[in-house]
Amino acid sequence: MILYFIRHGQTDWNLSGRIQGSRNCKLNETGLRQSEELGKTLSESGYAISRVYSSKQKRALKTASIVCDAIHAPLFPVSGLQEVNFGDWEGLTWHEVKTRYPREFALWQADTRYSRAHRGESYQDMLERSLKAVNKIIEECREDVAVVTHGAVIMGLLSNIYNAAFDEAGKYLKGNCSVTPIDSALLTYPKGHTITCSAV
Repeated sequence: MILYFIRHGQTDWNLSGRIQGSRNCKLNETGLRQSEELGKTLSESGYAISRVYSSKQKRALKTASIVCDAIHAPLFPVSGLQEVNFGDWEGLTWHEVKTRYPREFALWQADTRYSRAHRGESYQDMLERSLKAVNKIIEECREDVAVVTHGAVIMGLLSNIYNAAFDEAGKYLKGNCSVTPIDSALLTYPKGHTITCSAV
């Protein structure tokens, strides 16, 4: 089983470099066009995508809806696939975070995987919940599916698969409406390359 992970289309905050996290930002005109182009590409590709699962955040759901219309597949919104919650840092650029929260930002840089912004969650928190959501999808459907989610979720899953440090995870960040195929065997637990945590 192949899961085609798709990052949502562009938003205005993507364009301005602002941290979206749990905020419910909408796609901008570019994001809508990207989603339409992706849907057309997938419909012409011959990929046997039986279902489309999606984060419940607006930017992901709209991307998924457009893709579903293009490939004639049903849409299933799923809890746990949402973007990492950055708490008080949301709405700011990374430069603004560094300026306004120098101590917290330094602690986060020193331990990117487990540190949290105030009222936010860590990448580890996000990884645990997203892996649980993905494994439910794998248990529910044995055919190839698309999963529309967010940059940090895909980045975290790839970092986990390749056992990469989270302070190096940026190399796995994908562009808006990119498609990342991952074999389900690399995402199911317990496996040697996946996390072991109390939440699983």
